[in-house]
Amino acid sequence: MALNLYYMPLSAPCQSIRLLAKAMNLHINLTYLDLMKGEHMKPEFLKINPQHVIPTLVDNDFVLWESRAILIYLVEKYGKNDKFYPRDPKKRAVVNQRLYFDMGTLYARFAEYYYPAIFENKNFDEEKFKKLEEAFEFLEVYLGKTTYVAGDKLTVADFCILATITTMKVAAEIDFSKYPSIERWYAQLSEEVSGHDEVCVQGAQEMKPFFEAARKAAAEEQ
Repeated sequence: MALNLYYMPLSAPCQSIRLLAKAMNLHINLTYLDLMKGEHMKPEFLKINPQHVIPTLVDNDFVLWESRAILIYLVEKYGKNDKFYPRDPKKRAVVNQRLYFDMGTLYARFAEYYYPAIFENKNFDEEKFKKLEEAFEFLEVYLGKTTYVAGDKLTVADFCILATITTMKVAAEIDFSKYPSIERWYAQLSEEVSGHDEVCVQGAQEMKPFFEAARKAAAEEQ
């Protein structure tokens, strides 16, 4: 078995895969791909992934990208049981819904608010921050009903959303104090999930200067 992951440490989607691999005792060879230097556009990487995004997983002759698809692939192929991805159709459906929620709502709204300011020097759009806060409210409801994001057991959805929330808390310095269920869950998983500090927190610290620079630029324009 030869698993290779093209990644950047500051990427929350990449972090989620590394957390799962650690939890499953899967060895993954890490290949650093610096998007800031355009390394994802080099011909050799385009041959592997024409969409030129990270994370990209190479499992011998099989190539897959999109972090949530990779999470599911790893547990389905290499999981010895259904510990992180339940076989029960209804429980699995909830896990899938939370993964799609992260991709299409939570992480998407975070990116829509911050990334134009960070990477395109555009102004922050406060209406988009309101939409992000709405996503927090949805997550607060989920976690007000269950211990973990998709039920009463740790699943791939937790690894995914933990990486997202860590980036929000550490890199973007978002205050979650008015979301007690999110805070409870985050504190619990920060202790429970092996590698959280070295993978997520350190990665988010690497991302932090981008957010600080965008906030400083916005303040200077006011």
